[in-house]
Amino acid sequence: MLKIDAHNHFWKFDPVRDSWINDEMKIIQRDFLPEDFHSVLKEHGFDGCVVVQSEQSEQENEFQLGNAVANTFVKAVVGWVDLQDAAVEKRLEYYQSFSLLKGFRHLLQGEQDRSFMLRPAFKNGISLLRKYGFTYDILIFPDQLKYAEELVAAFPYQKFVIDHIAKPLIKTKEEGSWHKDVRAIAKHENVHCKISGMVTEADWKNWKKEDFHPYINTVVEAFGAKRIMYGSDWPVCKVAASYTDTLNVVKEYFSKFSSDEQADFFGGNACTFYNIQ
Repeated sequence: MLKIDAHNHFWKFDPVRDSWINDEMKIIQRDFLPEDFHSVLKEHGFDGCVVVQSEQSEQENEFQLGNAVANTFVKAVVGWVDLQDAAVEKRLEYYQSFSLLKGFRHLLQGEQDRSFMLRPAFKNGISLLRKYGFTYDILIFPDQLKYAEELVAAFPYQKFVIDHIAKPLIKTKEEGSWHKDVRAIAKHENVHCKISGMVTEADWKNWKKEDFHPYINTVVEAFGAKRIMYGSDWPVCKVAASYTDTLNVVKEYFSKFSSDEQADFFGGNACTFYNIQ
């Protein structure tokens, strides 16, 4: 079974386009390319990764597909397409010919309209993904979980995965309805969850492994061992932790699980979800 990091990014840093990488995140204000990541994955025994879009353009798809074709350890690409475009089906038909492009994502967390994903045009785009074999990564903040549940309920046969456990406020421990909302969305069996991106939601300089346990507990209890996957969120994780420290949080947590469950979490489930051969 392949060992897969199910969430990372590559970019050629552009201070205008990548303005979300502010001065507080200076450590990642530079290029991060496949050659930078390959040695990191090898050092930790991973066979490959899933690269996820960070820019909302079709040029991003070309860039990441180029990275994947040139680097066999990049096993899957999650790209971007304008799901609200009336002609979106033509684009999906076009992208179906790229075997490494497995799914799409929209930066829903940044939309002013928190229920953006429920707009009829957006839902029309989602309704077409399964026909062309595409998955959908849900990038949201906790206040959007209730809308995400409505979305996934409308498309019970579409494969969805929640990125970064929906970004609970780990730093301030303000949990609100996150635990309840995660349990609710997990009842939909077409939804999976990436245990990823946690260190950046914690206190960057003073987090402890134990800070994450209540959140991982809820996700594991809600989704079970077959609908969760590991993602580092490299290089974004570097603002708060090294790759090794990020990985060790979950390695230690899952060390008490069976070897089969660990193999599923660290690759098997990602391979099934993204149809990685």
